[in-house]
Amino acid sequence: MNARYARKTRRGAVAVGIASVALFVAGCGADGKPSENKPSSTSAAPQQEASATQGSQEDEEPTETLALVRGQKGLEFTVNSVERDAGGFLTIKGQLKNTSDSAAAISSQTSGDETEVMKHGSSFGGATLVDAMGKKRYYVLRDTDGRPLTTTGLSVLRPKATAAVFMQFPAPPASTTEVSFQLPTFEPATLKLS
Repeated sequence: MNARYARKTRRGAVAVGIASVALFVAGCGADGKPSENKPSSTSAAPQQEASATQGSQEDEEPTETLALVRGQKGLEFTVNSVERDAGGFLTIKGQLKNTSDSAAAISSQTSGDETEVMKHGSSFGGATLVDAMGKKRYYVLRDTDGRPLTTTGLSVLRPKATAAVFMQFPAPPASTTEVSFQLPTFEPATLKLS
């Protein structure tokens, strides 16, 4: 019984030693002051309201406008990029802006009407791409838990505020050069694909 107790004690000491080294290594990376790019709060709740862009974020805003679609209550979505990748995906990136002088609630219709998507909160999961030539409609991709591969947790925009938005779809065939982008409560837009 003493040999068994000694093995357990050695294993415990090794585990404590490994944990100590891991904590030491993790602590060495900190420079003592918080990063300006990271939020100061560690809340797990999704962001419900976006504020206007500030300082360094304005420098990062895309300048190219591929399409501008208007929605309800002064909301506008500017499509800044449409990119195919080698994995067979098509990613749309843009900026959602509240052009009005009052806070604008983003309609729950933008999440779509699929139960699996709706249970994960507000999103842009209702967006679709329509390939008129190929006679196909493409929906926002979902992960294995049913979460849409799009910006989520955005339900209100403050006056004159802008929020970055992305949506990922299955890529249409390479022969498709144009699709109609449709987001519920927004007017449709034609997007050119390269």
